[in-house]
Amino acid sequence: MTPQQTIFSLSADELAQFHRDGYIGPFDLYSPDEMERNLRALRPKLLNTKTSIYAEEQAISGSTNLANYDRHLDVDFLAEHITRPEIVDRVASILGPDVLCWRSEFFPKYPGDEGTDWHQADNFSNVAGSKHPQIVWPEDADFGGTITVWTAFTEASIDMGCLQFIPGSHKTMNYDESKSMTYDADAINKVDKNGVRRGFFGYDYRQLQKDPNWSPDETKAVSQVMRQGQFVIFWSTLMHASHPHSGKSSNMRLGYAGRYLPTSVRVYPYSDELEEFGGKARLDKFGNVLVAGQDSFGHNRFADATRSGRPFEPRQTGARA
Repeated sequence: MTPQQTIFSLSADELAQFHRDGYIGPFDLYSPDEMERNLRALRPKLLNTKTSIYAEEQAISGSTNLANYDRHLDVDFLAEHITRPEIVDRVASILGPDVLCWRSEFFPKYPGDEGTDWHQADNFSNVAGSKHPQIVWPEDADFGGTITVWTAFTEASIDMGCLQFIPGSHKTMNYDESKSMTYDADAINKVDKNGVRRGFFGYDYRQLQKDPNWSPDETKAVSQVMRQGQFVIFWSTLMHASHPHSGKSSNMRLGYAGRYLPTSVRVYPYSDELEEFGGKARLDKFGNVLVAGQDSFGHNRFADATRSGRPFEPRQTGARA
């Protein structure tokens, strides 16, 4: 760390708020004009999935969902994004100085698209065909799940399908990820839940409920409206959802989520492929990205650079205890 380095760690009050509510933000990262310029330059690269680490599997399975995964490993702007100090410092103040990014995903919502149903994720085996946990915390860990940093690459209003949170709900898991969900692509945009169109990308997340008669208390829900270029941080175990895209705007809502863990957590320890949302992908080209500190465990695979050669350089966020 150099004296000139700007530190973006959460304050003590912000950390207390985060641990109480399970989320914090939004924070400014890009101005709307800057984000729009970046998005214009980014779109052609996203459409060209040949450089994606899952390109071959996408062609075989016909799945377009996996094309949204881990593009930070082949698109330099996204590689820079997940390592931005404005993000990494805040995440490290929650997780500790040694942090990796294990996944990133795009979440597009087009005019008329359904909302995303209420859900929580602890070990991410919920949509895995193998039913193996995708992340495994140490047995003595106080936490589970992952830290998600969701950035609004476009405006995220209620009409365009912004996120919703139920504050404090990260302390109790209402879903059993060892249960199975049935994938049905024909159900997308066709499920009505209490007068709201909500689905889960071809799954019905209610199939994982521990109590089939339970339902989330939506009276406590908060709508996370964000301007273009802002980001919000939340535990994946927080009850979260999104509104439908009303179609009042002809613009797509686009979110980009980076998922972060301390290096003590094992990533894909039992799997050599992904099987999600109707597609399969081998993990032989996958690698975590060390975004802060160092890895002293040696149980995870890391990528040193993007496929174009841009190096990943971890940020040093502070001294260790």
